[in-house]
Amino acid sequence: MKLKVKSSWVVPLVAILAGFIVGAIIMLIFGYDPIQNYSSLFDGAFGGVYSIGETLRNMTPLILTALGFAVASKAGFFNIGGSGQYLMGWFGAIVVALKFSFLPGWLLIIVSILAGALFGGIWSAIAGVLRAYFGTSEVITTIMLNYISLYFVNFAVKDWLAGKGSDSSPNIAAKASLRGDFLENLTANSTLHWGFLIAIIICFIIWFYFNRMKSGFELRSVGINEDAARYAGMNVKKTIIMSMLISGLLAGLGGALDGLGNFQNISVSNALPQVGYDGMAVALLVNYNPIGVIFSSLLFSALQIGGMSISVYSDTPTEIVSIVTASIIFFVAIKYVIELLTKRRKKNPQKTAVKNEGAGE
Repeated sequence: MKLKVKSSWVVPLVAILAGFIVGAIIMLIFGYDPIQNYSSLFDGAFGGVYSIGETLRNMTPLILTALGFAVASKAGFFNIGGSGQYLMGWFGAIVVALKFSFLPGWLLIIVSILAGALFGGIWSAIAGVLRAYFGTSEVITTIMLNYISLYFVNFAVKDWLAGKGSDSSPNIAAKASLRGDFLENLTANSTLHWGFLIAIIICFIIWFYFNRMKSGFELRSVGINEDAARYAGMNVKKTIIMSMLISGLLAGLGGALDGLGNFQNISVSNALPQVGYDGMAVALLVNYNPIGVIFSSLLFSALQIGGMSISVYSDTPTEIVSIVTASIIFFVAIKYVIELLTKRRKKNPQKTAVKNEGAGE
């Protein structure tokens, strides 16, 4: 048991180290200084209270989209629709904050956050219903829903929210914002907001859900073997829909917190938000562990925020950070290949023994 726990952390650490080494080698090949660039990256992410505030703020949507992907993955589904669910959550929160601005501040914030989470949850539940009752691949439906959400939100912002000749909605009222004087003063006027604390709390709630609740056990059981779960009397269709609903709720919550805390409005977009795909990488790095997501999102956030400093202090393109990130995920993926080969070896111990004896002769 101790060995299992230890190895679960060794793989991500080795993958991270290998990713940074690959990045350094590529920098050297093209004539860039990896020591200077990694130093600039670290300073950009943690070099002062402002940088730390920006890094923590950027973690917020990463944590929640990662948790959303983790919930679906634990149930055995590949929810690739985090970007669309995040976008719907962002849109829902801003709409409620603008249309119900007459409410008291505390109530307006709560209602806006819940609306954003609900928008994301319903959007994801569509794929869950199609999967549960019609066997439709959630990969296909969530990809399609991603683009439907993009074009719908663009239309709605342009026609319903934005003023004439504008591509952005008005800013939300100050009382609907998740920013606060305390956090701004603490982090030298960074954009860190209270949504970060909410995201951290949600990590522990999801951990409790996975490990201490009956519905969480059923969700994991369906992910391991649908037929066995059905034979044990579990409502598989209900579990499928609930897993996708919760997954979307979390991604939508990420969009709501980002909209109310970071952007303060919503604009027409040319592409889907990258954060949904980044959240998948964050979850994969720690094998869907809700507590591990905190540390994984810190790494990815530091790469994103600190990576912008690389091109400021040198002529190295910021795309080098994307290479490091991709390398980390690549080395994590190798783990699954090794596990697959190991399982096959364990299934045929007699054949392995015969081969070894033959080699000895």
